[in-house]
Amino acid sequence: MADECKVSAVNIDERGSYLLKVDGHSRAKGLYNKGEYMASPPFSVGGHYWVMVDYPNGGDSEKHVGHNILVSLVLHSADAKDIKAQVKFCILDKDGLPVQKLGCAVADCIFPRKDSTCDYFVIRDVFERPEHIIDDCFSIRCDLTVIKNNNTLHQKTMVPPSDLHRHLGNLLESMDGGNVTFLVGGDKFLAHRVVLAARSSVFKAELLGVMKEKANNLVEIKEMEADVFRCLLHFIYTDSLPDLQNMASNQGEARQNVVMASHLLVAADRYNVERLKLICEHKLCSNIDTNMVATSLALAEQHSCKRLKEACLRFLASPSNLEAMMASDGYEHLKRSCPSALKELIASLLPDTMKAANDIIMEI
Repeated sequence: MADECKVSAVNIDERGSYLLKVDGHSRAKGLYNKGEYMASPPFSVGGHYWVMVDYPNGGDSEKHVGHNILVSLVLHSADAKDIKAQVKFCILDKDGLPVQKLGCAVADCIFPRKDSTCDYFVIRDVFERPEHIIDDCFSIRCDLTVIKNNNTLHQKTMVPPSDLHRHLGNLLESMDGGNVTFLVGGDKFLAHRVVLAARSSVFKAELLGVMKEKANNLVEIKEMEADVFRCLLHFIYTDSLPDLQNMASNQGEARQNVVMASHLLVAADRYNVERLKLICEHKLCSNIDTNMVATSLALAEQHSCKRLKEACLRFLASPSNLEAMMASDGYEHLKRSCPSALKELIASLLPDTMKAANDIIMEI
């Protein structure tokens, strides 16, 4: 749970898109009664001021009966009258992408006067799931277009969302025009040089740059499993990892997904695919336990993952977690491969009054 509850709206592009972020959702539910809300600072779109508000326990007016109101867009300008606007709300997942199964709410709205609202309703039991509320926080994107004349709503052409990832995914499956083959763990993978080069500076150097002469149409990749490379290719072509983004149906599958995230983090760092590396780091931060923490700490040290290292050190601040980690298989690997991380762990456990001892440990 967050230490405090607050709501903010931040501009994320020049077209009138704002990101509403609510920190401390559970705490807010305990502090606010039904019908009470938290409001963001005012922001300007289309020559008018607006605020976004969150009702932690839902609204209490007649129009809210039978619904679970989550947020509202409110016209804040005192002299505004009969403002027409198109409003789109989307709940975002941990990667900042719309949650597809919840859809996006689009409405053509008229705001007669100050304090008029456009409300976004969602079923609370559906919304309050772990994949939507991360660390007691959630984010909603609001796209706001102020209509300048009465005919704009009817004349405006609705542009569908980008489907580039789908086309590239089809290209990956068909491999039409593939011109380089990778040999990984005994399996062969056909791919397109230009796609890999566009997504990875390492692949660009190997396949199109000064190393091109050494890279013929068959490239062997060592020290990587075929399944890991298959997932790496899938991400490069589609910018997504559906197997890792969905929750596993049982504990064994969840563990397998965490192990895959560890291997993919190494692959992403090796080929400089930064977004994939961050996704894997977030996955590991969200699944730290006594069996995996030593391995995750070693990965964080070896691949410069600051957030993952901090999460592991916080977890190991508990004496029981520390003792369980020392009894795990990963502890011996941590001692052999990353003694510097082990020293930092020991130093972090010392009280502030022993700063000199801390410095001595870090210098050994």
